[in-house]
Amino acid sequence: MIGASVGGFLLLGLSAFTSWPVSGSGLVGGDTAKPTVNPAYESEAADCLNWAKPDLSDVKKVDCGNQHLFEVTGKVDISAEYAKEAKYPAATDWAKISLDHCTKPSLDYLAGKFDPFGKYTVGPLNPGEQEWNAGFRTLRCGLQVVGPAGGLLPSFGTAKKQDQSDVYDPGVCLGLNGKSVGDPVDCAQPHTFEIVGVVDLAATIGADFPAPEKQDEVLPATCDAMAADYSGGADLKSKGLVVTWDNRLPESWAAGSHKVNCKIGAVPADASGLTAFAGSVRNPNAPPLTTSNPPQTTAVSQAEATGAPLHSEVPSGSNAPSSSQNPSGSATSTTSVTTTSKTS
Repeated sequence: MIGASVGGFLLLGLSAFTSWPVSGSGLVGGDTAKPTVNPAYESEAADCLNWAKPDLSDVKKVDCGNQHLFEVTGKVDISAEYAKEAKYPAATDWAKISLDHCTKPSLDYLAGKFDPFGKYTVGPLNPGEQEWNAGFRTLRCGLQVVGPAGGLLPSFGTAKKQDQSDVYDPGVCLGLNGKSVGDPVDCAQPHTFEIVGVVDLAATIGADFPAPEKQDEVLPATCDAMAADYSGGADLKSKGLVVTWDNRLPESWAAGSHKVNCKIGAVPADASGLTAFAGSVRNPNAPPLTTSNPPQTTAVSQAEATGAPLHSEVPSGSNAPSSSQNPSGSATSTTSVTTTSKTS
């Protein structure tokens, strides 16, 4: 997603520490050891960064095949627009800075192949307020995966080689955020959807973009079969549950995003939004799902692990899932408008 709403913009500020402390006596071979420079300040395009602490003080470079939270697409200097005396930008300013300065390097990094409704979002890794006040004006632009409710999710594998389809692995449950879709949660907790399968529309329908109506002709039978296999033939209707799916837009298709999710959700109590249900519908006698990425406790192995993708905004007037504002103001999609009850 590019040009996110301010509410959905994830602000990543670097730690107030510009270098890491040196352990031990500080003496190596008679020389005084120099502080290690924070890797974020030396990162270049194609570097991947990971961290665990909220202030990013433990950020480190990692192999992009391993878990990471940020893939650098380039660096930009904004000192011409923000003098040394300039105040630290507010969230609204950072959103504009991201749009103005990080869009082009990120699109160039992906050779122009970017799904605007896919799992990746473009954003800057900006200096913390202390560094800003000291005159630091160099940003790292990059790609990251942000959940529907704004949580930062891990990625695995370089974005250059990833299928950008907005899909989750079977076994993932998506929580409830107000009346909209939330971030992945344990399936024992209240959730809006439980993913039962992934369908490659290009393999099912063909290489040419299928209109949403065509997608809706093919997916009911496919998703019903996946739901029956996943649940062991459970009577979903008696539980107040239905089978549903996602649709793809032309912009996503052109970027190579041809996959959609089949999923199970609760019948909405009214027209005000989604309804949550607790507990997994997976057949308890089925072999356990094998997790490939420990941080995603309900994600299962794929050919190349990708991390959980972003549910991004959809423009008004499209045939895609509608977008709604959650209580915090961030925009999240409410997935497919089409549902079907499982038939025995």
